[in-house]
Amino acid sequence: MIQFQALAQTYGTPLYVYDFDAMKEQFEALKVAFRGRKSILAYAVKANSNLSVIKHFAAQGSGADCVSIGEVRRALTAGVPKYRVIFSGVGKRDDEIREAIEHDILYINVESEGELGRVETIAKELNVKARISIRVNPNIDPKTHPYISTGLHDNKFGVEIDAAKRMYIHAKNSENLDAVGIHFHIGSQLTDLEPIYEAAVIVADLLRSLQAIDIELKFFDIGGGLGVRYDNETTITPYDYAQAILGALKGIDVTIICEPGRFLTANAGYFLTKVLYEKQNGTKRFVVVDGAMNDLIRPSLYNAYHRIEAIGKTSDMTPVDVVGPVCESGDFLAKNYPLPAMEHNDLLVVHSAGAYGFGMGSNYNTRGRCAEIAVENGEARIIRARETFDDLIALEREYL
Repeated sequence: MIQFQALAQTYGTPLYVYDFDAMKEQFEALKVAFRGRKSILAYAVKANSNLSVIKHFAAQGSGADCVSIGEVRRALTAGVPKYRVIFSGVGKRDDEIREAIEHDILYINVESEGELGRVETIAKELNVKARISIRVNPNIDPKTHPYISTGLHDNKFGVEIDAAKRMYIHAKNSENLDAVGIHFHIGSQLTDLEPIYEAAVIVADLLRSLQAIDIELKFFDIGGGLGVRYDNETTITPYDYAQAILGALKGIDVTIICEPGRFLTANAGYFLTKVLYEKQNGTKRFVVVDGAMNDLIRPSLYNAYHRIEAIGKTSDMTPVDVVGPVCESGDFLAKNYPLPAMEHNDLLVVHSAGAYGFGMGSNYNTRGRCAEIAVENGEARIIRARETFDDLIALEREYL
């Protein structure tokens, strides 16, 4: 049991707290589900990019799915072996592509014919063969929030089947490209197995057609996106997820790569914030807290639901908007959420905040970002210090 009140008193608020034991349990559950086949679990760094979090998964044998060269550097710094690092993302600059090739990572996920050309050109300049995978857009509706849907033609990600075939044939005939994998990822927070299976079947069929023309790939990258329970969602079990993928791959000998992020970290993370005061505007009740949209933007950005717990309070619940100090009407952590009467310095715990919480934070309104705390085997330790005002102006001061 995490002692939230003690952590808040020791480290202050707002504060992120991560249960490293829970993260390990999630990783093991997914690892066990795929243990019958060659597989790599490549943690999706964007979900929570703290170096200690990445290191925690690397110690369990994880790879890293990275969507910027900064994330590639984070993964390597945290101890992820280069042969388990993948570089994805739509808009890779030439210098980023060059650096990824020079790091000799597992492969670069290519998202367009234009990008394939840039990778080939840069590899030629370096006089090497660049390992690549191609991200296929299977045009499957993932049945999730439109902002985190990635597998439809309306989305910017990947290429359609015919373009992918052309790209693989081009790579086969290139002296500077080595196509080693095929990739798809249809979206995040997926709670329906059918779209995942449909996408896997489409991409597996493409893989078979490539094998028929002597294009042999080693890796079948199924992306990530497994949903978690924020409220009352019915989620997909790791076993069912793995069985669906294995069913689509029947008869194909490849290494499966899975890129979990939210599944590993979301429900292992908590955002702690203290009540400043209550206020009433007419019939509307507000609880003003010291945490804000710059700390946890998911409610404002996605209208996302997070369960909120009032520590040590048991009085009658009435609807309230939980709002922060940022000067925006969109600065809220919850709307019309049932909470008891709150007093100054009461503690609220926002659950399921371990994914896309701190990482999507900002310094808007010149607010320093929170400290981050890891709890493992009952012991708490700081893994990122709270930002100070001097931290915020460090890159500006010399230009005054």
